[in-house]
Amino acid sequence: MKKEHTDIDPLRAEIDAAERRVAREIDPGVRGFVVAILVFVLLGSFILPHTGSVRGWDVLFSSHGAGAAALALPQRVFTWLALVFGVGFSMLALTTRRWTLAWIALAGSAIASVTGLLAIWSRQTVAVGHPGPGVGLFVAWIAVIMLTFHWARVVWSRTIVQLAAEEERRRVAAERESRTLLDTLDGPGGSDGTGA
Repeated sequence: MKKEHTDIDPLRAEIDAAERRVAREIDPGVRGFVVAILVFVLLGSFILPHTGSVRGWDVLFSSHGAGAAALALPQRVFTWLALVFGVGFSMLALTTRRWTLAWIALAGSAIASVTGLLAIWSRQTVAVGHPGPGVGLFVAWIAVIMLTFHWARVVWSRTIVQLAAEEERRRVAAERESRTLLDTLDGPGGSDGTGA
């Protein structure tokens, strides 16, 4: 019985290591394709006007009349959050399939969604003579909201799988421990210690 345990232990350790490796990864499936499209839509929104003739890239780098358009802080923050989390971390999470990066993309996109609402509101309440929100700002905001939704679905499905795997690991460990305890009790002298 002891030899059986020592033969199986390296295999069990290898399976546990594979489970831990898989638990750190995501498999977005069809959602990965949708996320990729949304990332390209978000990138495209940066060439569209965000306010007046000021494009998203101009908001990011304060160029081509961005200073004269009276841009508020929420619009600048939203544009950077959308670029860093909506584009950057989304692409990283898709290419590496790392669960942690997907979580970061989700959290950053969620914050960007709220900031996008503030950015649109700040453009609608700007002083007279300054342009309101442009089509690019609306497209970027909707794209970030959709990214948040899809990343939430990917992360949540991964969380369910991880919880199920953890529960299965606990069950197998408990069975293994009870078998070891029974083997110890049923040792060479029998369970009553008389050897009979």
